[in-house]
Amino acid sequence: MFACVTFAAYWAMGVWSFSLLLLCAFQLGFAQPTTDPNEVAALKKIIDYWNLGKYLNISIDPCNQNATWASDTANPRIACDCGENTCYITHLKVYALDIYGELPKELFELKKMKDLNLGQNVLSGTIPAEIGQLSDMEYLSLGINNLTGLVPLELGNLTKLISLSFSSNNFFGPLPLVLGKLASLEQLYIDSSGVTGPIPQELANLKLLRILWASDNLFTGELPEFLGTLTELIDLRLEGTSLEGPIPSSFGALTKLETLRLGGLSEEDSSLDFLENQTSLAILSLRNCRLSDEIPERIGRFAKLQHLYLGNNNLNGEIPANIITPKLIALDVSFNHISGNFPPNSVKAGFSMNVVGTSISANSLPDRKAFGLLNCLQGDIKCTNHESASLFSVKCGGKEQITASNIKYDDDSEILGAASLYTNSKYQWAVSNTGNFLFNPNGPQYTARTDSQITETLDSELYKTARISPGSLRYFGFDLKNGKYVVKLHFAEITMDDTRSWKGLGRRIFDVYIQGERVLQDFNIQKEAGGSKRALIKTFEANVTNTIIDIHFLWAGKGTCCIPFQGTYGPLVSAINVYQVSGVGYSSGKEKKHVGKIVGIALGCVAGFGIILSVFYLWFRKEPTGHLLVHTDSPKK
Repeated sequence: MFACVTFAAYWAMGVWSFSLLLLCAFQLGFAQPTTDPNEVAALKKIIDYWNLGKYLNISIDPCNQNATWASDTANPRIACDCGENTCYITHLKVYALDIYGELPKELFELKKMKDLNLGQNVLSGTIPAEIGQLSDMEYLSLGINNLTGLVPLELGNLTKLISLSFSSNNFFGPLPLVLGKLASLEQLYIDSSGVTGPIPQELANLKLLRILWASDNLFTGELPEFLGTLTELIDLRLEGTSLEGPIPSSFGALTKLETLRLGGLSEEDSSLDFLENQTSLAILSLRNCRLSDEIPERIGRFAKLQHLYLGNNNLNGEIPANIITPKLIALDVSFNHISGNFPPNSVKAGFSMNVVGTSISANSLPDRKAFGLLNCLQGDIKCTNHESASLFSVKCGGKEQITASNIKYDDDSEILGAASLYTNSKYQWAVSNTGNFLFNPNGPQYTARTDSQITETLDSELYKTARISPGSLRYFGFDLKNGKYVVKLHFAEITMDDTRSWKGLGRRIFDVYIQGERVLQDFNIQKEAGGSKRALIKTFEANVTNTIIDIHFLWAGKGTCCIPFQGTYGPLVSAINVYQVSGVGYSSGKEKKHVGKIVGIALGCVAGFGIILSVFYLWFRKEPTGHLLVHTDSPKK
């Protein structure tokens, strides 16, 4: 009996032990792998250094798939690749959270990193050489920060990179030649990064490159011919540089291009001969590229083309009759030697066209009132029934205002288009706009507004609205008495912040011309005023010899494009006040014999409700830059 009991007890104990072993084996087989301890320690230090504790509380394993930071849309985000027992961090996103400080050394201990997004923060210092240790990296975004120093050679070790961005920073020196080793690269964003010098020939190795944004850098030398060998390119932007022409014929091979934006090419003339089979083009902007010859008729076969900007060049001949395709929204051929008639269908709904500064005939204008206005402005008769004026003032982008000093500023709140001109009701002045804020989330707006108080002025309301432009903004004063004038330009930066946030890293830069002479170059309102939402007045003198004054605000491709949002760039002006210097005047009859004449017409359909036609006449001689140089001896400033 005792033996039987003993046997039963041992048998039960054995079964229990075997079950326990099975349970342990089962649990071990399905245990969650954990993050590499060295990476956990490095991550904790990164979180502490960047003060991310309120977002990332890693009391649980960082690679836990159920953590709040693990989803694709999380910000900050941590994602991992896991083996049987160990996980490694492969994705780290800390985007637009205003983190300060440098790139900590612990960041480079995450050696399995594939995707690192630190864009839109306030990171400073240099990119350490240790960046080269992250050889598995595929996506690296450091754009919109305060990083400085040389672009490190060690980036050449990241040969798996598909996308690289270090735009909108404060680097200096040349692009490293080793970037040519990044043969897998498809996207390269280096606009407004601060790099200088020639574009390295080694970039010819980037045969998979689809997007290259490189505007607003002081690149020198000729526009590289090798760019034409990067036949996968769909988006190429090179404006606001010091590159020289011509546009290489090799660009004819870039048949997949959807966006091509070049500008400010110097030295040699270019032609449009390279445009052969770019039938995918939607945006073509070649302003101030020293283009000569005629506009080829084959551009009319680019059925996807929506925006065509060819202003400030030396094009001649006539506009091709087939150029206005069903999808074309805006056409700018202003300030060229183009003649002939308007092309058919130029008054279609939703289409705007700027031919200011050309010799296109007004006889084909569908509006006879505009034709009559042209005759008025040709100088034989006055444009108005009023006596010649000695002053005018415009509240740019806003309603009529009277200031504390009792100056009346005319209403300038008319909605403008991508290539249009508006003349006030008394024909005392006109405003012309060219360009389109293509990617602005607020739509194609050409005015800016703020509810904040403007400091450094008794007339805060004068600065709460402004006229803005993505390219060229021009004001003309008509029927002025000849003589010396004071021109006061009122500015206040009301769209860019000056806070310590990444939103305060934007730079608006543009040029100002008065009577064809550049009076402000690389003008930065915020910098000169000492901050945002601070009034600034710039005062100049100019001579009027032909009853016309021309004030031109021009974006030459410089400054940031996308801070605090896409499409934040270009000229901005709050108000203009022009008045004659007392007791100074003279006749300009003799001078008129020595200058040429030109007719400019701008058309635009506004929301399909009709055609706005404005015509004006200017005595001028054409400078190589394409600016109107009204006869003047005003000093350069």
